[in-house]
Amino acid sequence: MISDVGVAAAPGSSSAGLGVGAVGAAAEAVAGVAAMQEEVGIRREGPEPDPDEPPKKRVKIPEGESGKLEERLYSVLCCTVCLDLPKASVYQCTNGHLMCAGCFIHLLADSRLKEEQATCPNCRCEISKNLCCRNLAVEKAVSELPTECTFCLKQFPRSSLERHQKEECQDRVTQCKYKRIGCPWQGPFHELPAHEGECSHPTKTGTELMGILGEMDQNHHRDMQLYNSIFSLLCYEKIGFTEVQFRPYRTDDFITRLYYETPRFTVLNQTWVLKARVNDSERNPNLSCKRTLSFQLILKSKVNSALECSFLLLKGPYDDVRIKPVIHHHSFSNDANETDYVPLPISDSVECNKLLAAKNINLRLFIFQVQK
Repeated sequence: MISDVGVAAAPGSSSAGLGVGAVGAAAEAVAGVAAMQEEVGIRREGPEPDPDEPPKKRVKIPEGESGKLEERLYSVLCCTVCLDLPKASVYQCTNGHLMCAGCFIHLLADSRLKEEQATCPNCRCEISKNLCCRNLAVEKAVSELPTECTFCLKQFPRSSLERHQKEECQDRVTQCKYKRIGCPWQGPFHELPAHEGECSHPTKTGTELMGILGEMDQNHHRDMQLYNSIFSLLCYEKIGFTEVQFRPYRTDDFITRLYYETPRFTVLNQTWVLKARVNDSERNPNLSCKRTLSFQLILKSKVNSALECSFLLLKGPYDDVRIKPVIHHHSFSNDANETDYVPLPISDSVECNKLLAAKNINLRLFIFQVQK
């Protein structure tokens, strides 16, 4: 009832002049303001807001407004080089600027190629493996930020995304259990039971399966051929190995080029040298995103007869660079004492940057002399 509504009159004015219509209009205005506050989730204390207040301060918060905090954290925690959230280790310069592990190693590798001191791309302070340290707090914060599953498009914390995609996601790509007998099917995990119930491979005849298994055996044979070759080399009478250290040098040409060379070393009573070059002696390898290393083995001592050898390079005992061994063969003589440049079998440019970022490249060389 209107008689139950109390309306305070302004100072110096009389409440007797207020009619029923005016009281009803005031009550509706107060109720409207309260409803608007409740709609946008505003809790105010004290006097009611001015009805002439600009409407932009009272509009409803649009959908996705809560994601702005994540966007701000993204810009704060991202790598200063690639502007992406780090996926693994996070390094910081002495002024606190963040770099993901890949970009940090890339910067160090670039500095070696240009013979310059590596600097932070943000503040230009010096950076190195000794000056920079990991930021564990940022690594943990990044692991808690949400990210989208590439299969089901749902949001998950980065720390649990890998387990979800490998074990839990119903849309993750999986393969038929009859793959071992040649079934090529792959698809979403939730479709796997239906496919396996209708898969035709279990009903194939023995002759058909033997043909499929023959092709699979050929692929497996190619994978095992390398390891069998290494075991065969271990049967040789003369085997030598040593740790080699590549050091960077520049040519004396008008257009200088970077190359790497080891000091002379002795293996199998012969003197040798290893040389290496970046991107097949490209003039400015620091301008390339993809990096490769190739090397050659040089016999420095004189021999009375041809020296037929097999050799391969592996990672050093204290390095974490992934190198897939490849066996090379060459018949050394006084007229043919150098091998051709052959690629160092590293997996990708990231592994190459790991080598280039170091002061020296440390590898292990094996030489097997073929007995005649």
